[in-house]
Amino acid sequence: MRLTMYTDFSLRVLIYLGSKDPDKLTTIQEISDAYNISKNHLTKVTFELGKAGFIQTVRGRGGGIRLADLPQNINIGTVIRQMEDDFHLVECFDMEHNRCPIAPVCGLRGVLGKALHAYLAVLEQYTLEDLLINREGLRAILQT
Repeated sequence: MRLTMYTDFSLRVLIYLGSKDPDKLTTIQEISDAYNISKNHLTKVTFELGKAGFIQTVRGRGGGIRLADLPQNINIGTVIRQMEDDFHLVECFDMEHNRCPIAPVCGLRGVLGKALHAYLAVLEQYTLEDLLINREGLRAILQT
């Protein structure tokens, strides 16, 4: 299983925001500079994170972004489910586009389905707080 860069960037944004003082707003430019990621990419990511309710956006002069909830209330499995566009590990997971001739009798789909379920079940055991174990180290590296 491999996460898209979009989901990777989403998690990085949440980690960045979680490492900061929760009362302070952050700009997309600050996050872009800290991770050396395109501001355009991060603008799209933060828009989706805001739509999903993981971050708050404050518009206008002095605006920015911050977490919408406490880190212990932001579930990593939920974030990944929201940000990934699909979980089609192999062609037969996508019933609409499946052209595999052995799909009706193949056991691979069931095995990979169980593996995907286990993967997501593990991620659902963790919150953003769990990823912020070393806030001081994160702040030093990210200069938050």
